[in-house]
Amino acid sequence: MIVLASSATEHRGLTMTLFGLFVVATLVITVRAGRQNRSASDFYAGGRGFTGFQNGLAISGDYMSAASFLGIAGLIALNGYDGFLYSIGFLVAWLVALLLIAEPLRNSGRFTMADVLAFRMRQRPVRTAAGVSTIVVSIFYLLAQMVGAGALVALLLGVTGEGAKRWTILAVGALMIVYVVIGGMKGTTWVQIVKAVLLIVGAALMTVLVLAKYHFNPSELLGAAASASGKGTAFLEPGLKYGASDTSKLDFISLGIALVLGTAGLPHILVRFYTVPTAKAARKSVLWAIGIIGVFYLMTLALGFGAAALVGRSGMVAVEGKTPSGNTAAPLLAEQLGGGSGTTGGAIMLAVISAVAFATILAVVAGLTLASSASFAHDLYANVIRRGKAGEKEEVLSAKWAAVGIGAVAIVLSLYAGKLSTAALVALAFAVAASANLPTLLYSLFWKRFTTTGAVSSVYAGLISSVVLVVFSPVLSGGKNSLFPNTDFHWFPLENPGLVSIPIGFLAGWLGTLLSKERPDPAKYAELEVRSLTGLGAH
Repeated sequence: MIVLASSATEHRGLTMTLFGLFVVATLVITVRAGRQNRSASDFYAGGRGFTGFQNGLAISGDYMSAASFLGIAGLIALNGYDGFLYSIGFLVAWLVALLLIAEPLRNSGRFTMADVLAFRMRQRPVRTAAGVSTIVVSIFYLLAQMVGAGALVALLLGVTGEGAKRWTILAVGALMIVYVVIGGMKGTTWVQIVKAVLLIVGAALMTVLVLAKYHFNPSELLGAAASASGKGTAFLEPGLKYGASDTSKLDFISLGIALVLGTAGLPHILVRFYTVPTAKAARKSVLWAIGIIGVFYLMTLALGFGAAALVGRSGMVAVEGKTPSGNTAAPLLAEQLGGGSGTTGGAIMLAVISAVAFATILAVVAGLTLASSASFAHDLYANVIRRGKAGEKEEVLSAKWAAVGIGAVAIVLSLYAGKLSTAALVALAFAVAASANLPTLLYSLFWKRFTTTGAVSSVYAGLISSVVLVVFSPVLSGGKNSLFPNTDFHWFPLENPGLVSIPIGFLAGWLGTLLSKERPDPAKYAELEVRSLTGLGAH
């Protein structure tokens, strides 16, 4: 989600040094953590040895992606009040995770989401469906991050052309694979913790500098942003982006539902609940994550309105073109806060914030790769292909090879996806997670009659419907910002499919269960219920 220009090419050495320091530091952390991996539990769940606070930081690092840091600031800078609604959606989503998912998942599963789903159902069909869904969601998210990394590093370092971007994507992909193969969950978690701290510190620094420009008076900042936007008071009121028509209002509802419900079904977030020793620690980690992420999203308010006031739409147009996405807002704001284009201070701030954005990308792609490779090894290889006969060492080895394979697929797709809308990829990942994963999880945990047929139906119906609706939406064709702007094959009017595909996921699970002749074992559900509520028998 990142398009960035470096106006201070003479300070390129500083930028490269910062990037290099972060990469070296995280590689050292990864290698040291990797030496402690002695079992499947170590590789998949970090030995369940992280505290609630540490896991809360790591969850924050996993969740606050480049889309959160750069994308939301840009949306606020361009759309005012309507842009900040993204922050609210991302934050409220954690209440769903806290109240419905975190503790039962930690108590009921072992390494992956499919452990919960398969507890009282037929192993092979359920694990296959869950594994496919996990890998699809993860790859879409990986594409968004890696395409962004290519644009960020290539343009920041002043190199142009597709060749430079491709080399950058290859480098990020290689680092991603190294983090997972060598460090496992322990190494990945520490990288995410470091990244979360850097991101919070960077955002806090920029927030203080923005507020200082306006005498720490939020009203003065909002007034300056509204004035510079050219929209007047409408900039500070609902409706600038999502009030033009009934379709746009429905699109907002659809996006909001996907954001709020999708978080509790994101595989790289779900696996984080297995890294703590107890259900109490799982709850604490979510509470810490809510606090950290909440503070961060409050700071995006200052960053977004600060960018509107100090950079303005014209500044973003100069870098991005006539229809700016806003993804340059935070870096351009950093440059302005440091002294402006061409100044040493501006170049330093630009380099620091860009290095933080790069750290964000590396941490998120590592988490995604680990989640998808763990699902492949534990669900598809060990329990479907090998039918539960694979030993721990064989399973971990297959996870490492899966990380290499999934990383290679993500790299290859990213090389040819440079023009793809990363916003659409991220929205699709949330929509698939909310449509396929969340209904199945909730039914498994809380509906006694839920069957294997219902679980498989829910996953595949949610997965297929969300993908098909995005393919035939304005995201791919029929609009100025579409992937194929010169053709039009869309018939679905909304950019986000959540409003339709999420109910389809729930409905398919319900219908599949009612139409199934299978009769679930009440004793297994009782055991799952006791385990999910009390932690008795949890791994």
